[in-house]
Order: sequence, then structure tokens, then C-alpha cells
Amino acid sequence: MLPAIRIAPSILAADFTRLGQHIAEAEAGGGDQIHIDVMDGRFVPNITMGPLVVQAARRATALPLDVHLMIVEPERHIPAFIDAGASNITVHVEVCAHLHRVVQQIHQAGAAASVALNPHSPACQIKEILPFVDMVLVMTVNPGFGGQSFIDQMLLKIREIREMSRALGKPLDIQVDGGIDAHTAQQVVAHGANVLVVGTAVFGAAEGIQASIAAIRASAESGKAKT
Repeated sequence: MLPAIRIAPSILAADFTRLGQHIAEAEAGGGDQIHIDVMDGRFVPNITMGPLVVQAARRATALPLDVHLMIVEPERHIPAFIDAGASNITVHVEVCAHLHRVVQQIHQAGAAASVALNPHSPACQIKEILPFVDMVLVMTVNPGFGGQSFIDQMLLKIREIREMSRALGKPLDIQVDGGIDAHTAQQVVAHGANVLVVGTAVFGAAEGIQASIAAIRASAESGKAKT
């Protein structure tokens, strides 16, 4: 059995002139956690938000804040994000020369610790760290910008990581980020994902935030029936 399905609306796609309102609507609409993408213009070709936005999000909701650090030298900034209210910190295997130490740092500071893989990075890169993390994030687009199309080849990576977690006997959360909507939600869950980051498909949906979250959750639950 998969761990429970969770929907994580990503505020990268929110209207920042109405950020608190959008976060409140995502919570009222059934979002399980709020996803915050932090980009530094070095690891990825974009610059987004920092601890002050995490603080603002924390004031707007009691939901867990899932902070995805797409930055070099994340260990320098982890304390600031946790102090700002982050519940989970995700770092990339591609930038952490001492990944186990960084995971320990996150846990010791009182947050959950997760690792992320870019599309080109194979699942085997997390084999040794898997027993120590709370979640693995499979990037299903190339990181840096919202609104990209889902990369179908990532489905096999999701399945491989789910099989790795089962071999460990660990009910690991597997998160996916990029191109997730009511169509792809079913696919990623059927392959073993259970935490779905949704940005444009929620905050840019013509039918509204609540209806879009409900549609994505229904699709995800139908995918869970196939696992």
C-alpha cells in the first residue's frame, strides 16, 4: 500500500499580490501542505523567494510548509528557512557533496529532511541515503520555471524508487513536481508517487482552486487503486 495521497499546492504559481488569500483558498480547498520553491539563479536559471516568504506563508496557514531548496550550498541557509517556519526541507543530490551531513543537519534543526533528483539523475544516486530521509522528490520537469510539460520517462524512475523503498521495508513518501494535473496525477500515483506538487493546474485553473484540487485528488486516488 502507498502512504496517503497528499496534494501540495505550489505558491510559485500563485498571485503574489494575493498570496495570503491564495494560500488560504488552497487550504480550504483541500490542500495538505504548501510547497515553496526557492531558487538562487545559480543551480537553476531563475531567482524566486527566501525565508521572508516562508515567514509570510507561515502566518497565512497552519499547514506544513514544504520548502524545496533549488540552491547551491543549501547547508548555509537551512537554519534560516527552518526558523522561518519550514516543516520539511528538500535538498538536491546534485549540489550536496556531503549529503548525509546535510540530512542530519535538517533533522537536528527539527524539520523533516528530503532529497530531490533532477530528470537526468538516476535513482541509484539515492540508494545509500534512502534509509535516512523522510521523502524523495522526483523532478518531472527540468527545475527552474513553472508551467512546463511532464516528462513521461520519469514514471519509470518513480516506480524504481518505490521498489527501493519497499525493499527497505520503509513507507517512504515519494513526491513529484512538474506538469502535475488531473491527467498526470493518476499516472504518477499508479507508478508509486503519493505527494503531488501542483502549481499552474491549481492557481491558474479556470474552474478555481477548490475544484482543481478536487479533480487532481480524484485522479490520484484512481491511480492508487492501480498500485
